[in-house]
Amino acid sequence: MAEARGQACPVCREGDVELFLTIDGKNYWRCATCAARYLDPAQRPSPAEERAHYLTHENEPDDQGYRRWLSRLTRPLLERLSPGANGLDYGCGPGPALAKIFAEAGHHMAVYDPIFAPDPAPLDDRYDVVTCTEAAEHFHDPAAEFDRLADLLKPGGLLGVMTIFQTDDAGFANWRYRRDPTHVVFYRAETFHLIATRRSLTCEIVEKDVVLMQKGG
Repeated sequence: MAEARGQACPVCREGDVELFLTIDGKNYWRCATCAARYLDPAQRPSPAEERAHYLTHENEPDDQGYRRWLSRLTRPLLERLSPGANGLDYGCGPGPALAKIFAEAGHHMAVYDPIFAPDPAPLDDRYDVVTCTEAAEHFHDPAAEFDRLADLLKPGGLLGVMTIFQTDDAGFANWRYRRDPTHVVFYRAETFHLIATRRSLTCEIVEKDVVLMQKGG
């Protein structure tokens, strides 16, 4: 495997990376430190390309099937929150269904999305809960994004992340998640444990693809 000279992993910032696979002219790298796989930074989509693709998604806030899918994250978070918690849906997309679910449960939710809700004002606050659902795989600078997410938490605050874990190297080329042109970084359970440890967060994999992290009180 070729090494990436001078290239640091965008997830953990370490330089122990090597070429993993080349698929249809796209180069994917693998980090030996955090186990992430990621698309070569030079081949990431532009903001305009990302926006156009996001608008093809059908994630309506009142769609019951979508809500059931989101419940894999919302249920364990709601079980842990005190009444009237303040939260932020980070990467809410064009239809912030998750924020609506938390509001219906009596919590106060702000939203932020660099494309669909770009007002940065919510990023100046601190929260009891921050959610990041189907957004982490789009991060172009995951290390900086997780620094920000950890900083958004109050002491004792919860960060909930949902993204499909990469577990099968042999099936990577044909993996539907990899084929989405806006998905540029892929995580494993051990990736999230390292992300949490480096930010002094606890880390619990409540089920495959669902991660809860918590800041110390």
